[in-house]
Amino acid sequence: MLDVIKSLDRLTWNTQHHFTHIEAQHDFIRAWAIQFELGYTDVRVVQMALQLDGKHHDLLQKFTAAYEKVYDYEYAFVAGGLEGFNEKYGDKIEDYRAAADEFLGLIDQVRALNGK
Repeated sequence: MLDVIKSLDRLTWNTQHHFTHIEAQHDFIRAWAIQFELGYTDVRVVQMALQLDGKHHDLLQKFTAAYEKVYDYEYAFVAGGLEGFNEKYGDKIEDYRAAADEFLGLIDQVRALNGK
């Protein structure tokens, strides 16, 4: 499998820090949006590595579905700031936490395939 450890490291950092940023009700900052965009690229790199490997289709599907859940929460923040996020998901922070935890677990599964 292609070495995607740096992408996995960034996705782990983004997922953890973006969740805590929103949970703490911090305002939107430009760096957050840049991290969000770069995270999207990292997801695509991991997906490509899993596809090229050809041995882990089930993990690819789970990884993609889990990312899409996290993406929805993060996009609400990127598109509408804290107010937009709270309007759409303010009462669903525990659902967001569960989605982030699920995604982090799948990142760890891919990391194990990468031998790290």
